[in-house]
Amino acid sequence: MTGTDRTSDGDSQGRQSNDGPREPRPVVFATDIGTDVDDTWALAQLFGRPELDLRLVVTETGDPTYRASIAAKLLERADRFDVPLALGNGDSQMDEAARTQAPWIEGYDLGDYPGEVHEDGIDALAETVAAASQPVTVLSVAPTPTIAAAIDRDPELARQCRFVGMHGSFQRGYDGGDPDAETNVRVDPDAFRTVLSAPWQDVLLTPLDTCGQVRLTGKAYHRVWSATSDPVLRGVIENNCLFASRVPWMAYEDFTRRSSTLFDTAAVALAHEESWFEIERRSFDVTDDGFTIPDSNGAYEARIALEWADREGFETALLDALSSRG
Repeated sequence: MTGTDRTSDGDSQGRQSNDGPREPRPVVFATDIGTDVDDTWALAQLFGRPELDLRLVVTETGDPTYRASIAAKLLERADRFDVPLALGNGDSQMDEAARTQAPWIEGYDLGDYPGEVHEDGIDALAETVAAASQPVTVLSVAPTPTIAAAIDRDPELARQCRFVGMHGSFQRGYDGGDPDAETNVRVDPDAFRTVLSAPWQDVLLTPLDTCGQVRLTGKAYHRVWSATSDPVLRGVIENNCLFASRVPWMAYEDFTRRSSTLFDTAAVALAHEESWFEIERRSFDVTDDGFTIPDSNGAYEARIALEWADREGFETALLDALSSRG
């Protein structure tokens, strides 16, 4: 294994190429939507990225019906009934404090969703991969127990996919200081180790080092906030207001002027355009308490977006994606 290796686009590991138009990449979106609102922003962002063909939304951790209901309502707002939902591994006894967007789906019945709803997220993930005519991007913005269970059941599934994830903390933590035990790793380190050990075509991560810097402010945020005629963006802002009013760390934030940290939007961007990031191949270990520790002899290896190369370009593209679902 190599300890540090700066990588570039366009090689055989499923990376981006700038050689003209490409067929959209099939995507499975694994999300813990409904706790931090950044998942809601990321799902709306996916609707506006023609490079990414959303084939399945699968929930991870917590109450799968609660999470799938939020995704379903937003899919309905976007007229994306073609996208199936799948209930992943989780526990219906989810802490009420984690249901930050629950009022948005009050009275909503997941059984009324016009699209497909799969009770078994593991089967749905495997079937989606098997049905695709090209490699699938497994886009993970959550802890990974359902993906890990699918790998345990059939390790060869990963050979047909690349893994792009919002995971880890290598040089910066949540507040830009020392590295932290990032939540998507900390919640289930064993599942993340299973995922990292699988024979993916490529593993590409945005850790807190980059995704932790994403916030919309000023005119950029106002562009979303003021889009009241767009049902999807209205749904994003409705959820944003609920989230901001129900979590203690937003108590002193003016959420009418700035977003919370939109971690997951960096992962969606990374899935289709790497040039906005400085990416290095790193070896590392995963501790039992959820730290990702760089180590030239580490057990795991990935390409990691450690720095921004063009955050302004990313932000422009994010706003364009949120405003267009063509």
